[in-house]
Amino acid sequence: MHTQKIIVSAMLLATTSTVALADSGMSFTDRAQVISSTPIYQQVNEPHRECWTETVGGESRSGDRSYGGAIVGGLIGGLLGNTVGQGNGRTAAAAVGAVTGAMVGDNIGNRDSYGYQPRQVERCRVQDNYRQVVSGYNVAYRYRGRDFTTTLPYDPGNTLTLNVNATVAQNQGNNW
Repeated sequence: MHTQKIIVSAMLLATTSTVALADSGMSFTDRAQVISSTPIYQQVNEPHRECWTETVGGESRSGDRSYGGAIVGGLIGGLLGNTVGQGNGRTAAAAVGAVTGAMVGDNIGNRDSYGYQPRQVERCRVQDNYRQVVSGYNVAYRYRGRDFTTTLPYDPGNTLTLNVNATVAQNQGNNW
């Protein structure tokens, strides 16, 4: 009888320690079969800037002309021409000097007001560059006869390693 008490006590102790171990939980890794792995695509824009150089020129601005250079040039040319020659030659030289001076004075006075003046101008624009990138995978897997789904940042291949936690379910009736 004394031996039976020891055996019953030992069994009770073993049952209590097993329940305590199960209550604290148990973790292990296991493998599951991957049923499908579908990429998840995301559209990403990586814009880049395109620049180039163009040659552009000024436009004719004949309405903005100044006549001061022509007048001053004509006077100076006429005075210089008047110092050359004698008689009718002097008059002709003054006339030629006045016309030449007026032309030179007009060109100098209106140098920036007309004509084609090319310059280099940099032009830029932003060009969109859309592309599809894989941002993850929708994975379906089978573990112990049940199907599950999850999203992973990588393609797992044919099998998936799982972390499994076993704990005792609450609200159980005694099945003894």
